[in-house]
Amino acid sequence: MRQKYTSFSNLKNAGRLAAMACIILTQACSNETAPSPPPTPVKVLTVGRSSAANAIELPGRVEAVRSAQVRARVDGIVLRRLYQEGSDVAAGTALFQIDPGDVQAQLRQANAGLTRALAARSDAAQVVKRFSSLIGRQAISELEYESARNNLRQAEAGVQDARAALDRSKLAASYATVRAPIAGRVGRAEVSEGALVSAGAGTLMTQVDQLSQVYVVFTKSSSDLLDLARMTRSGEVRLPDLRNIEVRLTTENGQDYGVVGHLDYAGLVVQPGTGSQALRAVFPNPHRDLLPGQFVRGVLQAGTFVNVLSVPERAVMIGAGDTSVIVVGADNVAERRLVTLGESHDGMWIVRSGLKAGERIVVEGWQTVVPDQKVAPQPFKPAQQPAQQASSEG
Repeated sequence: MRQKYTSFSNLKNAGRLAAMACIILTQACSNETAPSPPPTPVKVLTVGRSSAANAIELPGRVEAVRSAQVRARVDGIVLRRLYQEGSDVAAGTALFQIDPGDVQAQLRQANAGLTRALAARSDAAQVVKRFSSLIGRQAISELEYESARNNLRQAEAGVQDARAALDRSKLAASYATVRAPIAGRVGRAEVSEGALVSAGAGTLMTQVDQLSQVYVVFTKSSSDLLDLARMTRSGEVRLPDLRNIEVRLTTENGQDYGVVGHLDYAGLVVQPGTGSQALRAVFPNPHRDLLPGQFVRGVLQAGTFVNVLSVPERAVMIGAGDTSVIVVGADNVAERRLVTLGESHDGMWIVRSGLKAGERIVVEGWQTVVPDQKVAPQPFKPAQQPAQQASSEG
């Protein structure tokens, strides 16, 4: 019986020892430090200074270089349309024929008026000639002679008036054939055969647009243009002469127009409602691809930024209220840095403040970077080097 009790006591002590050993092992394990994660691999770029193109993208509308509305200049009924709608015509091409009956009658009346005036002048001249021989013999009074000469002068004025009336009638008769005032592409007819047109109301008949060249009108904030002028004066931007500024277009379907245009006019008035100014470019339009009223987007090559910092767009984090980049220090520790951006060009952002030349920024992999932790930097090598002033870290 005593032996049984001793065995039970020994088992109980062994259990207590095992429990204490487990507690000690657990505490020892909890005091061990977890291993640090490996540095995050990232692609970095060393920022430097150089020149950058100042490309300004703006929306615009196409306008015809010359546009003429063809309106009725005499009253009458339209007899025929003489052109093919949508065709190119030369200046002076006949477009419509208006019934000439009324204007031809007026022309004959004007001819008759001129004949009558010429006859009256002839009679007055004969009287003056006869009186000239009589005045020397004092057969007529001085008053009668002066009256005859005045009648001749009035007859001369009557002839001039009749000739002017005849010229007006001839002009009105010519307006019965409606002609294109300029060369260009003529639009659809606004009137049909049998329609009554009026010179007084100026009935619109069609329109002719010159489309071999077209204007594209852009609008730009007046404050932005003032900033550009300030940077040009300070030497921060080298800006060519207005007519040497190239413009490239993207059409409504997203295609590059291909033909380069140039600015030819900058507006002198700021629109009160929008605070914007107009800029106009002229483009060759050999295939008539650009039509009046069409919406396009233009990129203006407004000179070159001098000695500026640029970073790839993919390296910039744009938040709700700020923009930042990840900067890698000398000890490869990542730091989130707020920056102020300027213009964009060729996939790059110009940085106004927040960075210095020679600093390294993360271009790829910043999404997984934790600030104030180490990273494993590798040189960023773009597939196609953009026009920039940053050089990849060697």
